[in-house]
Amino acid sequence: MISPATIEEIKNRVDIVEVIGDFLTLKRSGSSYKANSPFTNEKTPSFFVVPSKGIFKDFSSGKGGDAITFLQEMDGLSYIEALKYLAQKYGIEVVEEEMSDEAQEAQNKRDSLYILLNYAKEFYQKLLWESEEGQSIGLPYFHERDFTDQTIQEFELGYSVSEWDHLLKKATKEGHRKELLEEAGLIITKEEGRSYDRFRNRVIFPIHNVSGKVVAFGARILIKDKKQPKYINSPETELYNKSKILYGLFQSKREIHQKDNVFLVEGYTDVISMHQTGIKNVVSSSGTALTADQVKLIKRFTENVTVIFDGDAAGIRASIRGIDMLLEGGLNVRAVALPEGEDPDSYSKELGASAFQHYIDEESQDIIQFKTKLFLKEANNDPVKKAGVIKDIVRSITKIDDPVKRNVYLKECSSLMGISESALIAEQNKILIQRSKEQGRPEYQTPVSPQELLSTQPDTLEETDLIHVIELQERESIRVLVNYARNHIAGQEVQDQEVANYFLSEIDEVQFTNPVYRDILEIFKNKLQEGQIIDGEYLIQNGTEEIKRTVVDLMTSKHEVSENWEKRFQIYVPKEEDQLKNVTYSNILRLKFRIVQHLIEEENKKLKNNLSDEELDEILDEISELKKIEVSLAGFLGNVVVK
Repeated sequence: MISPATIEEIKNRVDIVEVIGDFLTLKRSGSSYKANSPFTNEKTPSFFVVPSKGIFKDFSSGKGGDAITFLQEMDGLSYIEALKYLAQKYGIEVVEEEMSDEAQEAQNKRDSLYILLNYAKEFYQKLLWESEEGQSIGLPYFHERDFTDQTIQEFELGYSVSEWDHLLKKATKEGHRKELLEEAGLIITKEEGRSYDRFRNRVIFPIHNVSGKVVAFGARILIKDKKQPKYINSPETELYNKSKILYGLFQSKREIHQKDNVFLVEGYTDVISMHQTGIKNVVSSSGTALTADQVKLIKRFTENVTVIFDGDAAGIRASIRGIDMLLEGGLNVRAVALPEGEDPDSYSKELGASAFQHYIDEESQDIIQFKTKLFLKEANNDPVKKAGVIKDIVRSITKIDDPVKRNVYLKECSSLMGISESALIAEQNKILIQRSKEQGRPEYQTPVSPQELLSTQPDTLEETDLIHVIELQERESIRVLVNYARNHIAGQEVQDQEVANYFLSEIDEVQFTNPVYRDILEIFKNKLQEGQIIDGEYLIQNGTEEIKRTVVDLMTSKHEVSENWEKRFQIYVPKEEDQLKNVTYSNILRLKFRIVQHLIEEENKKLKNNLSDEELDEILDEISELKKIEVSLAGFLGNVVVK
């Protein structure tokens, strides 16, 4: 475990502009810096870095945090990996402390597995380049696929000899434990106790996680053997969950960010060949069906996916059904089919990078259009098949969360299929209603028209509006607290004290409705009882993920007053921190004012019930008292209240 002192030193040394500047081109904007979002495809900059607060905020994706959070979001690093990256960048020695025995044992095991898998990778690499088998069988195979030595080394490709226990003997001789070799998926142990290497007489493709550590291997046999599968992969382990890994992502992630698009192909060699050709924003699901976790992984780097299908009609039909997962994940999906008999490996080498990229640009179509044309071509003369295709296409369209996109696709498919748009909408609604029932959610409903909304009971609208206003006022109050908790205020209404002290004493009896704001308030209260006044920076470092996101949002703004107003035009615009007395005081009063109004509404509702004279008098007295408070607060705020 990295010691708190080391973490503190790292955080103190970090220059967030410098860290983010390694990844993005930042331009100064007042006291902040801005850039185009690295997480979405945008033309107008909405990514802001606030060096004075050590935070960034991306208004287009909603992401935000400190330099550590940025590295986690940008490069898929864990918290510890991000700290170590920064420590290395700033030349800070990482001091580690003792964990509990259980935590230490678990961490030691993970570290040992990483070390062992890296050892196996280097072992297979050495066999490829130095063993007789590797030089006569493994290297020629890669060279026949036109892989250069540089590409072979970049992807750390290797070879396993035909000997049954070559790795097992070498690894145990060098001190690696047999049981750990088995846990890493490198050897297999039979019931009778006999152990042997999992990978034998095969070329080896190391599989990396997002941060570049080897977590598994894929292996291809080079001889024809009907008893052996063409490819075998590592089993799932503590480090390797195949549903959460995309082959080539480590080598491709920077290019995917820059191009804001990823090509999805089938196999290892497809990825490597396209890389060597010059098209580097490419990954593979390694021959398995796409999973929801893989879709989320893609979405961390881009929302645009182009699926490249081999030139095999039967193969396209078999694999295209899994593409719905991409639509369901909110990605923009295009597809392209290569000529008959070609795959990305062969065709990218045949055409070269420029011509291959041009082919994809010219031939790719949005996935719904692609799927519609493909299936209708086969079912055109069969009404029953055509009806099935139509339902299948509409089912794919319903996977898209955006209703505007769905309507566009339905209109386009209506033209392609020769069927009325209303029939497609009816089928869509039927599917959505059925899905809602199966998932235990309220039935799908069409949007309410403005006329229906206006005809809704006024009481309901007013109550909804007031609750929303209360939450907005809570947000504004918490915004002032996290930004100015340590600032001093003084004036006629308040004594000289920190904003946090004054705010918490005045708000003590108020119950916040928003759970995140309530949690933030509770942390401030607890820390104040310990004699510590915290601020937004503390919450970014120590809060939950939801609290961190909220606080970053409250601490950043797209706009600020230009310093030129005062420097060039001698127009002074008061800053918020110069008016903290009024800002804090009036925010608390406004929140209380809205809460009192809500309480009056609640009491008025009770008057509609069948009440005894005693109950009626009690409620009227309560309303009267609340009205007095409302008028008093309104007077302070300068509001007009109808009595």
